[in-house]
Amino acid sequence: MSGVEIVALTGGVGGAKLALGLQTVLPPGRLACVVNTGDDFVHLGLHISPDLDTVLYTLAGLSDPSQGWGRRDETWTFMGVLGQLGGETWFRLGDGDLALHAERTRRLEIGQTLSAIMRDFRSRLGVASELLPMSDAPVRTMVHTPAATLPFQEYFVRLRAGPAVRGISFAGAADATPAAGVLEALASPALRAILICPSNPYLSIDPILGIPGLKNALRASGAPVVAVSPLIGGQAVKGPTAKIMRELGIEASPRAVALHYGDLLNGLVIDAADRVSADGCGLPVLVTRTLMTSEADKAVLARTTLDFAAGLKSRR
Repeated sequence: MSGVEIVALTGGVGGAKLALGLQTVLPPGRLACVVNTGDDFVHLGLHISPDLDTVLYTLAGLSDPSQGWGRRDETWTFMGVLGQLGGETWFRLGDGDLALHAERTRRLEIGQTLSAIMRDFRSRLGVASELLPMSDAPVRTMVHTPAATLPFQEYFVRLRAGPAVRGISFAGAADATPAAGVLEALASPALRAILICPSNPYLSIDPILGIPGLKNALRASGAPVVAVSPLIGGQAVKGPTAKIMRELGIEASPRAVALHYGDLLNGLVIDAADRVSADGCGLPVLVTRTLMTSEADKAVLARTTLDFAAGLKSRR
């Protein structure tokens, strides 16, 4: 990990897009992605890691460009037969994707750690960047609604993020430790910046920051920490970020994102549509285009964010 220059905290489709942009503009081996695993769950007897796999497929050039998750050119024979047999089909697993879940589950059952498995997978798929789960211990995001407390995938996929959110917690986080490689990446002597990708702060980044020792490691790194707002004009490009913020009584704005991360941040990147919020964020703000609709957009935002981070000094 001594050659790592940039650490990206990431999860979800938006985070994976910026991670790909960073991998594009950095030399091989200089990027380490610390990925949310609070979304992980066991389904059909298989260990599913949605955020890890989205980042893996994206960095490997294998992701479905229309959805942003899953594999491109996927086939669905398994799901079709499962439906005929009366099985649960609310969480769709493509045939190629299924192979990854089956092999990961097999390796976990014989005692391999999630971080070791993902290290091997990314190597086999030709990904030069480090791909680090936030923890090898199970941490599960729980969404509290008026009717019930729901595991994340039940809320997000099965119920399509429909119920109102009254709170979010992370079961197992207090007893977890950072996965192998995470603290080493944050202590890299070559580290230039820590970027918080435009992922959902509450569902994708908070589980990472909730692992004991992670916040202190960010503060101790000496590198500037920069977040890219997941909002554009008060709305999320994809996912329920703005909906959740409103349901929690939080203004859906970059200002609220800055307040949420608090003194961890040295800078914030926001979209030009939110320019009016720049003065109220209380820290240096870069106003630019953050919408990533092409490979070029991802690279431009990555380079722009890195240049911004290079001009900042740690406030810690």
